[in-house]
Amino acid sequence: MARSDMYRKLPWTGGDARSVAEIVNNLVEGKSNNTGTVTLNTGNATTTTIYDERIGYNSVILLMPTSANAVLSSTPYGAFQSLADQTIASTTTAYAMTLDTTDYSNGVYFSNSSRINVRNAGVYNFQWSGQFVNTDTQIQDVSVWLRKNGTDITGSAGFISVPNSHGGVDGHIISGWNYFLELAANDYIEIYWYATSTNVSLQFLPAGTSPTRPSTASLIATMNYVSGTQANNMYISSRTKGSAVLTHFANNISDKTYDYIIVG
Repeated sequence: MARSDMYRKLPWTGGDARSVAEIVNNLVEGKSNNTGTVTLNTGNATTTTIYDERIGYNSVILLMPTSANAVLSSTPYGAFQSLADQTIASTTTAYAMTLDTTDYSNGVYFSNSSRINVRNAGVYNFQWSGQFVNTDTQIQDVSVWLRKNGTDITGSAGFISVPNSHGGVDGHIISGWNYFLELAANDYIEIYWYATSTNVSLQFLPAGTSPTRPSTASLIATMNYVSGTQANNMYISSRTKGSAVLTHFANNISDKTYDYIIVG
């Protein structure tokens, strides 16, 4: 949308010296008729069209955030938890770790209880941690790995030894690590595991007393975009006479508004 506070222009036939001086002085002070405002489309839109009759095929369009949402909304991220125990029924079956709580979400979300989905392509840092408990009197092992779109990721497996129950106290360990993952738009990641005993599980612990302490999630998983920023993933992908297409991260946040300046 072009601005309504347009500066005076000279007629095509020219103008008097006073008008010329005024307009030239305005240009020297940076006041020109080539600015406007655009608000990004929502509904996880990845493009927004700028309609402005001053745009041409070779125009350069520069953007600056002018609303709080445009400034604060950063690159994609997500943080999720499970607030429930997770058990296994067999030591020869792989099980997906599940999630039930969203802490933060911007372009990353979970679905089908176990899938962590991304709306935008890029390189992501994926981290997880699990609170394991072992009620058996022997040390037991757990293996954890990732699947991408239903297929195991080569080299992603790791092993954890969970302490045995001793003196009437269950064995506990919290373990986790991170991965860098290259993902396409709409890819999803799942965390799979198996254990050498069905006495091993992921355990949710409620808030405690004496001393007062917070609850413990059975599983925490986070995903954040690391291969760019909001600024360098927003660009003019095409230009025609009177319009330009602005390509950006999938957006579901209202009032992400930018001022623009057209050069050429």
